[in-house]
Amino acid sequence: MACSALRTVVLTTRPLLQFRAAPAGALHFSTTTPAAGEKKHYKLCIVGGGAAGISNGSKFGRKLGQGNVCIVEPSEVHYYQPMWTLVGGGVKSLTQSGKAMADVMPQTVDWIKAGAEEFSPENNLVRCSDGTEITYDYLIVAMGLQLHYEKVKGLPEAFQYDGVGSNFSSKYVEKTFRAIQDFKGGNAIFTFPNTPIKCAGAPQKIMYLADDYWTRNNVRDKANISYNTALPVVFGVKKYAAILADLCQRRNLKINYRHNLVEVIPDKKEAVFEHLDTGDKITFPYDMIHITPPMGPLEVLKKSPLADSVGWVDVDKQTLQHVRYPNVFSTGDCSSLPTSKTAAAVAAQCGILYNNLSAIMDSQEPGKKYDGYTSCPLVTSRGKCILAEFDYDLQPLETFPVDQGKERRTMWHLKANVMPEIYWTGLLKGRWAGPGFYRKAMRLGMGK
Repeated sequence: MACSALRTVVLTTRPLLQFRAAPAGALHFSTTTPAAGEKKHYKLCIVGGGAAGISNGSKFGRKLGQGNVCIVEPSEVHYYQPMWTLVGGGVKSLTQSGKAMADVMPQTVDWIKAGAEEFSPENNLVRCSDGTEITYDYLIVAMGLQLHYEKVKGLPEAFQYDGVGSNFSSKYVEKTFRAIQDFKGGNAIFTFPNTPIKCAGAPQKIMYLADDYWTRNNVRDKANISYNTALPVVFGVKKYAAILADLCQRRNLKINYRHNLVEVIPDKKEAVFEHLDTGDKITFPYDMIHITPPMGPLEVLKKSPLADSVGWVDVDKQTLQHVRYPNVFSTGDCSSLPTSKTAAAVAAQCGILYNNLSAIMDSQEPGKKYDGYTSCPLVTSRGKCILAEFDYDLQPLETFPVDQGKERRTMWHLKANVMPEIYWTGLLKGRWAGPGFYRKAMRLGMGK
């Protein structure tokens, strides 16, 4: 009965979202772009045109009306980055993961095609790379994070060689599947760095897809597969960690804990790792390697008054309001929120942020509290997935009335086919704030 209900929910989500989506004619927006160097004032300035920025722009554009909201974003392309696991695994194409930024930019906002170069929250001011100066009543910072390939010796030069890929950049994600296809045996290594990253499950998901591909193509018995992670556990949530550790043991996938990649020597096909507990340097030969780069906050945020001691935007973990500047909020990867950095987290955060910032605009106190909800669809093969959902306390916060710790084809369908629709026609349109409502409905109002 539960599985039947799950299948019904998954298969009916797509038409539901299509019904709620904007009409086709609204896909190509004609947003206003102020001239470079102009001085402008907005009731709300949003910095960042990723998932969080566009979703918030859609919500507040409708609330505040034309000319009152701007989004500062230099990129011409918007990517649905959770799809890159499937691009690297040969299931989807890179073109399927992206759309022109102009096509996702809400028509009710002004698009400032520039990057933010300076924040002056005392003056309610953002200076942009094209000379534009924006003053605001309220600010949302949603800039994402920075990839630091250069912090590993030998990168990014190693990507010029065969057998090296990375699913975290549009520049290198297609190299991953080429490396998987070209692999005919030997040592395959998948890495996890000693920093926070976006989607902490992604480094091992591509390992499972590669293992599955090599099994289907009669290469697996010639492969030695290693997951070299800087972490002391395979996953942060105990329930899923136990399941994944067992899966790795059954499939002969070796986990080397506390191994941090520090150098790649591509002409020798060697990768050097530091053991974080002993400080020893260990060299691994490889025939194929997938690299997850170190990541961190953007420099423009690190040097701004908005940052905490590390460089993330310093917000209250429940209200998403800045701890020093009450008219500033932040969400997504650039925020200090101590939860996994995923699109699912962004969806839940945007719902909280909208309610709390709206309250501030109405001279009320922010009343909604974010529980840290995030989700990681742990793809374990082409056709199976474990849907991990959890909160700040690393406790499972599962939506469906089944054990989501089991590999399921329905969860694969959700990941591969339904979630992209939810993203493009739900989240980016400001009409999806996570599955909290459905979770309560399927549990008859009980639980979180």
